[in-house]
Amino acid sequence: MKKKLISSDKVNNYLKDGMSIMFGGFMGCGTPEKLVKLILDSGIKDLTIIGNDTAFVDTGVGPLITNNRVKKLIASHIGTNPETGKKMIAGEIEVELVPQGTLAERIRCGGAGLGGVLTPTGVGTIVEEGKEVLTINGVKYLLELPIYADLAVVQAFKADYSGNLVYQYAARNFNPLIATAAKTVIAQVDHLVEIGQIDADAVMTPAALVDFIVSSKE
Repeated sequence: MKKKLISSDKVNNYLKDGMSIMFGGFMGCGTPEKLVKLILDSGIKDLTIIGNDTAFVDTGVGPLITNNRVKKLIASHIGTNPETGKKMIAGEIEVELVPQGTLAERIRCGGAGLGGVLTPTGVGTIVEEGKEVLTINGVKYLLELPIYADLAVVQAFKADYSGNLVYQYAARNFNPLIATAAKTVIAQVDHLVEIGQIDADAVMTPAALVDFIVSSKE
């Protein structure tokens, strides 16, 4: 079962120009920075990246923004990283801002194979533009479509060699969601243990969802 543990250089096998990448993290907390650096060092470009935010210039996925690797961003806010705003205004990055709860639900729908989610959030605002509006029991809802990605990169505090993951405190955030909603899931893990050493009740992302593991300490 240790075949899921791969060396850093093998990550390149799952990277390509123009791909979509989901990332865990909230202002960088819970973002797998080693994997972000591997993506950056690979040289791939024209990426669509999907996550809560772009952290700061030099943390989280910020380096991908700063180094012009991103073509499109789907996120709930960009205010902590001034480079994102500058590039959006200059037309260098397409930015789709999605209310945070709606973003989480769209990712969940992608992972669950659902056709979308109905939400009143954004009705009558710029968020409504270009979207289908449904009226149910006299209440207007936006139909928000699911999000699914080529790759999800998550950060876990602990994992066994089969890929069962445990997150630590607030670093859990979007990681469990995105692990359900991508063709390939790669987890950066701080502590690796033998199979059976994680209580089943403590598993937050089951091994069936995880394709590969990269050690933070390699």
